[in-house]
Amino acid sequence: MEPAEGPGALGFHGDEEIIEVVELGPPGPDDLADEMEDVDFDDEGAEEPDAEAWETEDDEGVEDGMEAQDDSEVTFSLHSASVFCVSLDPKTNTLAVTGGEDDKAFVWRVSDGELLFECSGHKDSVTCAGFSHDSVFVATGDMSGLIKVWRVDTKEEVWSFEVGDLEWMEWHPQAHVLLAGTADGNSWMWKIPSGDCKTFQGPACPATCGRILPDGKRAVVGYEDGTMRIWDLKQGTSLHVLKGQDGHQDPLTCVASNQDGSLIMTGSVDCHAKLVNSSTGKVVCVFKMETMAPRAPTGEGEEAESNSVESLGFCNVMPLAAVGYLDGTLAIYDLLTQSLRHKCQHESGIVQLLWEESSAVVYTCSLDGAVRLWDARSGKMISEYRGHSAEILDFAVNKDASIVVTTSGDHQAKVFCVQRPDR
Repeated sequence: MEPAEGPGALGFHGDEEIIEVVELGPPGPDDLADEMEDVDFDDEGAEEPDAEAWETEDDEGVEDGMEAQDDSEVTFSLHSASVFCVSLDPKTNTLAVTGGEDDKAFVWRVSDGELLFECSGHKDSVTCAGFSHDSVFVATGDMSGLIKVWRVDTKEEVWSFEVGDLEWMEWHPQAHVLLAGTADGNSWMWKIPSGDCKTFQGPACPATCGRILPDGKRAVVGYEDGTMRIWDLKQGTSLHVLKGQDGHQDPLTCVASNQDGSLIMTGSVDCHAKLVNSSTGKVVCVFKMETMAPRAPTGEGEEAESNSVESLGFCNVMPLAAVGYLDGTLAIYDLLTQSLRHKCQHESGIVQLLWEESSAVVYTCSLDGAVRLWDARSGKMISEYRGHSAEILDFAVNKDASIVVTTSGDHQAKVFCVQRPDR
């Protein structure tokens, strides 16, 4: 693999051996729940592995020429296949939940990797996992559509439900309410743990991505046919539908909203990112990269390289938005001028991006197994963290931006300390 370019990148010369030096040393929830009582809901009817789930890092298992460098503080290695998803508990940021291709989900402690409990009973890859807004519950969902919820303090399962093939799942930001999208085009909403249920019927194609808006009363859902709908969660009605020229030409891959929910951004396989006014449902502007045409095949049997928007998000402290593309481009857009501000190039595809809560720093994880921090004001890379021997598939940043937790195709989850005195 070619060395990464940019500030903070290491230079390699000839056959120099890199020796790692390790220093050892010592609206309120209740009100919203009451409000949801008015909704006409339709009634729908393991042994723990060893607690020591962390290990000392070594050079084994490095694949595809990835470096044996490991910047992580903790490695969680109870999964036996690719780890697809991770979430941090929002109340304390001390617990993580991970789900993987091994049909397993685990809740574990970030500080030392100690297992708290296994979310048992899944029979397909666990692709969605997350804590409720107050960290009381944790939900896990597998590809087949089995969703389970545990109470964190008692480690007991309190609810489960089976839907069609699961595409995404998200907790409500202020209440014990779970929203999920499925391959049949429906979005489902449940009150937890009562299980009162409601469905939002989309087009007859997968609901590929979704997000509850910050007001807690609306949700935006993207679909495989390129349409996007904004739903009223209480009434169960569609407030706005974007389709045709207003929608995308290919499946939606991701949606995001700004802090007050006034703006929505959608990303698609068509390589466009659309900025939408959530009140009017009107497209404010379309961000598209001039260089986004697929590269032609260079030889017989080769396919043209595809590209798509993989992740996007809004900065909380400046009028900026970030879009991550499969070709490795991180684009920083200025929302006031609706123009491209910076283009930050990765050597391999971006899987996901996240903004720090209170600064103009954006994090990316990519197929080369690295996490990078970028200053969105200058477009410069601040730092880079490595440790995985395969692609990073998901990651989470804690509230004070001191740690990043990653999951990877190398069967591991890792905790990186990213807090630096100069930031």
